[in-house]
This record gives sequence, structure tokens and C-alpha cells, in this order.
Amino acid sequence: MSGPDDPGEFGEIARLFRPLTGGAAGAFGLQDDAAVVPGRPGFDLVVTKDALVEGVHVPLGEAPDLIARKLVRVNLSDLAAKGAEPVGAFLAVAWPKAYTARDRERFAQGLAADLEAFALPLLGGDTVTTPGPFTASLTALGWVPEGRMIRRAGASPGDRLAVSGTIGDGVLGLAAVRREVDDPDGHLAARYRLPRPRLDLRAGLRACASAAADVSDGLVADAGHLGAASGVALDIDLARLPLSKSAATWLEAQPDAAAALLRLATGGDDYEVVCAIPPDRPTPAGFTIIGDFRAGQGCKVRLGDRPLDPGPGGWRHPLSTD
Repeated sequence: MSGPDDPGEFGEIARLFRPLTGGAAGAFGLQDDAAVVPGRPGFDLVVTKDALVEGVHVPLGEAPDLIARKLVRVNLSDLAAKGAEPVGAFLAVAWPKAYTARDRERFAQGLAADLEAFALPLLGGDTVTTPGPFTASLTALGWVPEGRMIRRAGASPGDRLAVSGTIGDGVLGLAAVRREVDDPDGHLAARYRLPRPRLDLRAGLRACASAAADVSDGLVADAGHLGAASGVALDIDLARLPLSKSAATWLEAQPDAAAALLRLATGGDDYEVVCAIPPDRPTPAGFTIIGDFRAGQGCKVRLGDRPLDPGPGGWRHPLSTD
């Protein structure tokens, strides 16, 4: 039985992570090999998992507390798109040997800040060391009324395509972090580093959406996933793309508006929600209609009447062909 004064891995887990359980009974103080999630009559348990790898999903040398907070938020973004209420999380983290005790403390402090902010208790997990880059994965659990999880597969011809918030701040935020674009007020970098999971949209999504996904890989790619899973085609008009003031200012300075809008619509890391809304349902507050679904296959992107080629539509992990 380990305690906070024990040396080594188990003592560090007790000191850094046991307080993050929030007293959840099923976590057993992180002193067991498993946790228990009690059932909730009338609800389904939704499970999602996302990982962050330094140098891939976050810049090399990113502050450990910021990585932890982004890890929580990208997972909660998936729950938000499913219309789920967060209930708990499991953490797996691989520390590089260069990570010091202070680095691990900073990660735990960032994790604590957002787990508390989103009322998400830590139920368990694992810590290891790695010769590779820093890697962390979170498994997030959420409740949704029975049979009411909003899937990707649910859009029908005639449904409208809608997206929440603003699009393009994520890709511009990464460019701002790299000092490739101006970001005088820090808005863009903050949107990239600390995306806002749209848990506030759950009620509207449950009431109005027939299909939904979060915008992580790029708006065009993630909207295309809805169409592919639903077996329908879709049409996106980038003239309707909702932009923040910062993104609009950047766009005005670009010599090729169409190419610039494609960059914003395919760059990813926005963590907004893209969804299908049947014609007999209202558009939920916070959403903008940007296109529609129709019979057929594929995704057409245009700027008004001008067809555009979005390429792959967003981020894809390159895989070895060996």
C-alpha cells in the first residue's frame, strides 16, 4: 500500500494524482488495479480516448501544464459532440527521461486545474517512462440518455450542415505559436493551446442534431466523416464560414481568399462541433449553417459559385508502407 511519503513511482502517483480523484468512490484512492463505474438507470456510458504526443499534437518543449490541460479538453470535446455529460477519466502518461520531478508536478498541476474546472474525477491509469517523446492519453467517460448518443451516422438528404463557434483559429494559433502570424492579443495561441470543449452545446445538440462530430482534424475532413458514415453526400460553402475577428483580420491580408479559406477549413484543432440538422428542427444557438447533405457520395467544397479542391480536407497521420 503506497502513500504520499513513499519514494518512487507509487509515492509520486499518491502525491500527484490521488488528490485528483475528487473522492470518487469507484477510484479507490488509486490504490487498486481497476476502478468501478456504477451504473446509472436510463443512461448509456459513452467512452472516448485521445492521445497527445509531443512534436506531433503539441510543439516540442510545450509547457507540461498546458499539455495536461489540452489533453483533458480534446477528450471532453469528443464527449460534447456526442451530447454526453462527463463522469470520469483514466490517464496513461509516458514520461521522457529528460522530464524532471518539477516537470511531472507541473503536468499534474495543469491536469488538476482542468479536472476541477470540468468536474471530471480521475478514476485510474498508469505512468511509465519512455526513451521517446512525451506521450499522454486520456480515456474520458460520459453519460447520455439511453439511446440518445449522437453518432456520426445519422445525417439524411435534406439535412443542413452546421458548425459551432468559429473556425480556423486552431491552425492560425499553431502558426502564432511558431511566430508565423501576428497575434497581438494572444487570442489565436490560446485557442490552439487551450481549446474550449463545447459542453455548453449538449442540450441543443440532443434536441436538434441527427449526426455530429468534433472538429479536430479539420472542418472539411470531419464534416466528410459525417457524410461517409451516413452514406450521403454534402456540400460546404466557405463563404458562410464563421470566423473570429482575429481570423477575419488575417484573411483580409491574404492575396488569395479561396486558398486562405481552405487553410482555415482544413487546418484542424478548432474543437468546435460540426453536425447535421434535419429541416424540421431549429438551428441551435451558437451554430452557423454552412452547407447541406444530399443523396450520393462525397464532399463538394465551394466559395459561393466557385468549386474548390480541398485535398484530403484535414490532418491525417502518415503511416509507414513497410
